[in-house]
Amino acid sequence: MEIQTRQSGCREAQAGGLNAAALISIRGALDMLNGSLNKDETRSTISLCHGDPSSFPRFRTTPLAEDAVVEAVRSAKFNCYAPSIGILPARRAIAEHLSRNLSYQLTPNDVYLTVGCNHAIEVVISVIARPGANILLPRPGYPTYEARSAFSNLEVRHFDLIPEKGWEVDLEAVEALADGNTVAMVIVNPGNPCGNVLSYQHLKKIAETAQKLGIFVIADEVYGHLVFGDKPFVPMAEFASIVPVITLGSISKRWIVPGWRLGWLVTNDREGVLRKTGIVDSIKRYLNISSFPTTFTQAAIPQILEKTKEDFFVCITNAMGEAADLFFRKIKEVPCITCLQKPEGAMSVMVKLNLSLLEGITDDVDFCVKLAGEEAVLILPGITVGLKNWLRVTFATEPKSLAEGIDRIKDFCQRYAKKH
Repeated sequence: MEIQTRQSGCREAQAGGLNAAALISIRGALDMLNGSLNKDETRSTISLCHGDPSSFPRFRTTPLAEDAVVEAVRSAKFNCYAPSIGILPARRAIAEHLSRNLSYQLTPNDVYLTVGCNHAIEVVISVIARPGANILLPRPGYPTYEARSAFSNLEVRHFDLIPEKGWEVDLEAVEALADGNTVAMVIVNPGNPCGNVLSYQHLKKIAETAQKLGIFVIADEVYGHLVFGDKPFVPMAEFASIVPVITLGSISKRWIVPGWRLGWLVTNDREGVLRKTGIVDSIKRYLNISSFPTTFTQAAIPQILEKTKEDFFVCITNAMGEAADLFFRKIKEVPCITCLQKPEGAMSVMVKLNLSLLEGITDDVDFCVKLAGEEAVLILPGITVGLKNWLRVTFATEPKSLAEGIDRIKDFCQRYAKKH
């Protein structure tokens, strides 16, 4: 039933101008929306759809990180190939960095370096795929997991995140979907695309559910610590004594350097399950035939992780929090769009589109295409992340652009509002 629903969604999206490939590719959707822009538009384009705020001055990375990379390059010690799993100083620094928030100590042998978090996703999906196996993915979710699973012939089964409960995992659905061929479930925390942060209690329930089902958890924490609400960030690895956890992360988001392509995959395997089942060996074998991050970026990691001052992180999270506040306040001015809760973390948020208040708009794809063409504002249709007739909006931008973008959305909706 799930597969049929997804295929139906593909056909509907095609009819609206979004091809099936774009459903599992945010870049494909961006290409489609950029192609819809009016070439005669004199106003600047406002992009509220791409999680890369690095071009804005208030979101520039710390000079310490830049200096660490420059120093590594100029030393001439890191122009060489690196080991396939990453150089030891970098893996040790990441283990120590992540252990600060855990009740136990990781070792360098638990850490594998990747070319950003997307590469970490590729590695773990490729390693666990086998004939007949399936994986449980959140809906809405990050579409790269679907794309990688499709390439690896790994069956995807979706469990819903519940918007009325702060986008918590529907654990009853997880139990109903799992069977003897289910390998793992994925959680993204802080949430992309929902902007939520999962509590300690809920994460523990997820671990207990996974243990009951005999599966492990893939914890995508690329937005780890990028929180600005009332809930603190809790790493899923804290529950590794209950269930094995593979943590995926990178420096891309917290340090605002997505182009540096330095990520990691970490096995939190307190009971040795991942080793006994051969997953750890498979990760090493896959990395032996895969790419690795640039050696000089790896060399800079110890200094970046150990010496970045807390005031840099505070500055970034404050800026994100202010943007989230601004978005939540102004989006209430748009009658046909509902934001159920203010974002608590990450860089994006899901909002519901009420088509009953509009005329001349068929669905979320049609809304986004026409918005791009008429108002030069780019937001992602919800179907790209699994929720039809919702919208994914990125708020990590300059306040002036964010406010103007929402004003344009408001004007657009007023133009298509049903006449009473």
